Amino acid sequence: MVPCVVSRTACLLRSSEGDNVDVKKGSFGGGAGRVARGACGLASRTSSSHGSMAEIICYIRGLSVVVTTAPRDGIQYEEFYGFVQSPFTLAPDPRFLYLSPSHEEALQLLLQAINRKEGIIILTGDIGTGKTTLCRTVLERLDMSTFTSLVLNPFLSVEELLREVLLDFGVVSREAVRRGRVAAASKHELVTTLHEFLLSLTPIGGKGVLIIDEAQHLSSDVLEELRVLSNLETNQSKLLQIVLVGQLNLLTSLGSAVNRRFDQRVSLRAVLSPLTRSDVEGYIAHRLAISHGSSSVSFDGPALNQLHSASAGVPRVINLLCDRALMLGARFGLRIITADIITEAIQLLGIRLSSPSPRAWLARWVRSHRWLALGAAVLVLLALMTLWRPLQDLTTTELPEIAKPPAHPFAPPALPGVMWVEPGL
Repeated sequence: MVPCVVSRTACLLRSSEGDNVDVKKGSFGGGAGRVARGACGLASRTSSSHGSMAEIICYIRGLSVVVTTAPRDGIQYEEFYGFVQSPFTLAPDPRFLYLSPSHEEALQLLLQAINRKEGIIILTGDIGTGKTTLCRTVLERLDMSTFTSLVLNPFLSVEELLREVLLDFGVVSREAVRRGRVAAASKHELVTTLHEFLLSLTPIGGKGVLIIDEAQHLSSDVLEELRVLSNLETNQSKLLQIVLVGQLNLLTSLGSAVNRRFDQRVSLRAVLSPLTRSDVEGYIAHRLAISHGSSSVSFDGPALNQLHSASAGVPRVINLLCDRALMLGARFGLRIITADIITEAIQLLGIRLSSPSPRAWLARWVRSHRWLALGAAVLVLLALMTLWRPLQDLTTTELPEIAKPPAHPFAPPALPGVMWVEPGL
């Protein structure tokens, strides 16, 4: 017997053999694929064919509800939920780009830097944070006067890279690259051809943009050649904008001594951050809406918490988990994806839940605004300490001794062996 907890109902999934389907003690919810809170959401039906059936026992308010139904193994979840396409595809489709604060800032910075012809631009982010999708969005938003080249293979030699750029810009044909003179051209000839083409764009207000993905794998020779290409310019502006997109270790590579000259020519650096808990909710809602399925299925609050915790806010991992969760949801006719379904998806994908690093924990703690309460408590404590010190000094300070009043001028002299007592004492 395999545990299968759906919504807030404790359910047990087991296999049985037989043709008949029955519901014991009534069914609380389900029906037509609708899922109410505390219901399994599985419609009861009768099958005349022999085969393996699935029986789900739900414990609702102390009552044992048994629903026997055949899992929807043959149906795709896109068809079950009415999606026009898979909402959590891993393809870098610009339509699915969710503009979180960090993604929107990076997009605006890249577009502004390209339009201002600022030279070399760096975009970094952790694995799966949406760098390639953002680059394709940038390419879509550039006007027709911009000639672009997107290089996805960072292991090209200098000559291969130059040929690829000329091919993407439309300066040479693919046939010429393979068999013609371009195939045997030297590096100097290729650079000269590129320079002449970029100069020809100046009278029409055009520009060239080169984007290289996975740039953390670029060799030092290629980086040096890119530095030389960044020097192609007129008296007013750069002729070629170079955008390097890579993982966070790209910054480490550029900071090395051998790449110091290239690093000094970087005019802008943008970083993509993982999604926050609220971003995860918006991200999923955005993808469901693009696929026209936002009204057919939803993720409850605990499921979103589980997704954010398991994925660490990385969009690619969120896509994998949501895709598998929808497969499980469609199989059992669920319209609300719960935390238990996400847990099952985590196990199926073999994702290990790791404790957050101290830096991530600190960032999450700062975003939670708990530091405001702690800061206020520290200020109150300091104020009390400041007031307590003067009060303590006042209670512990010894008072000065009162001087004895002078003797009366007409007082008789004291007799030997007799102590004189002042009047009134």
